[in-house]
Amino acid sequence: MQVFKFGGASIKNAIAVKNIAAIIKLFPKEKLVIVVSAMGKTTNALEEILSTFLNGKNPELLISNLYENHLSIVNNLFPEPELVIQKLTSEFKKLEESLLLCSKAKYDASYDSVISRGEFISSMIIESFLIQEGFLAKKYDAPLWIKTDSNFRDATINWPLTEAKINKGVQEGFKENNLLITQGFIGSDNKDNITTLGREGSDFTAAIIASSLHTNSVTIWKDVPGILNADPKKIQDAILYHELSYREAAEMTYYGASVIHPKTIKPLANKNIPLLVKSFQDPTKSGTIIHECKVAHHIPCIIIKEKQCLITFQVTDFTFISESNLSDIFSAIDRLHIKINMMQNSAISFSICVNDDWYKLEKLISGLEDKFDILYNRELELITIKNYADDLIERLKKDRNIYLEQKTRKNFQMVVKPLEN
Repeated sequence: MQVFKFGGASIKNAIAVKNIAAIIKLFPKEKLVIVVSAMGKTTNALEEILSTFLNGKNPELLISNLYENHLSIVNNLFPEPELVIQKLTSEFKKLEESLLLCSKAKYDASYDSVISRGEFISSMIIESFLIQEGFLAKKYDAPLWIKTDSNFRDATINWPLTEAKINKGVQEGFKENNLLITQGFIGSDNKDNITTLGREGSDFTAAIIASSLHTNSVTIWKDVPGILNADPKKIQDAILYHELSYREAAEMTYYGASVIHPKTIKPLANKNIPLLVKSFQDPTKSGTIIHECKVAHHIPCIIIKEKQCLITFQVTDFTFISESNLSDIFSAIDRLHIKINMMQNSAISFSICVNDDWYKLEKLISGLEDKFDILYNRELELITIKNYADDLIERLKKDRNIYLEQKTRKNFQMVVKPLEN
């Protein structure tokens, strides 16, 4: 048994969906659990729809455009699309119903209820297409399997309950089917409210299922040949890793390598389940394998995180930053579930670099502004170099304003803003 995960790029249009069927046909004797993301840029579109609605504007045109995009995919996949169009129309009615219950006061819960519709839509289309292609396939909705707490947008897994539900559901599903399809990124709390596992969390879903079932492996199908030491769109001479240890891969994801969700590695490493990252454009190539191994010479890894915010907290009375000050800051950060990507302190200030989630950061700043003078800069980048070389650091410093930097034995980080041409 294996788990396959197909992300948004691998199912972005009808040609890509047909390619999924071609890949699955390469594994005729395998029982497969298939985890799918929303199609293409659907998640971004749903975020815009939600934002438009919460700001008191009519998102009707945005919804219509998203519907037409999916309708085009359906019409290109099915010779007789009427039944699937009915299902598609029903899914968009659920989206509109979810929107009507949204409010700024319950933003996180509203976000999960709306953004999750993308995965429900894609899984319905893919199940229908695979059945049309002759596969014994059945869809199971992830909220029935993945049980979480009520920390919307970044829910924590209830592992014992989740493992029990996955094992029961998969055992039932494989009685009559060879392919089971479910949605990535989505779970539900003990009141059956939809929760999500964090942006790009479909990889984590695949790892949860694989860990619960003790599968042979997990394969993430991407639009790249495997894991590269840098984003090829930003670094022209990016190099492919043929293998990585669990530890090295986990560190890369922690620092922001976007090819794998940060929470993916731990459940697989705990069960010693290999993770393969392969190209859906060339599925016969080996890609990258993440497993328990020792690599003698580590290739430097360059990770560039965009949309960063640098926040500096300064004491107001000319005393030094104390443990009590830091406790106030960290308590507020913890309450708001903000992840620190880099931090640094001086005698009278403490600085953090975090994702520019202004909904949370505005609360953080307003909650601490009576205790500190607070400065912030937005629209920055955080560059991390694992296993750095000094000449590589100098190369990446060019044409960038540097706001903050620090170096340890193996890693170098700097918060920067590219110089305007």
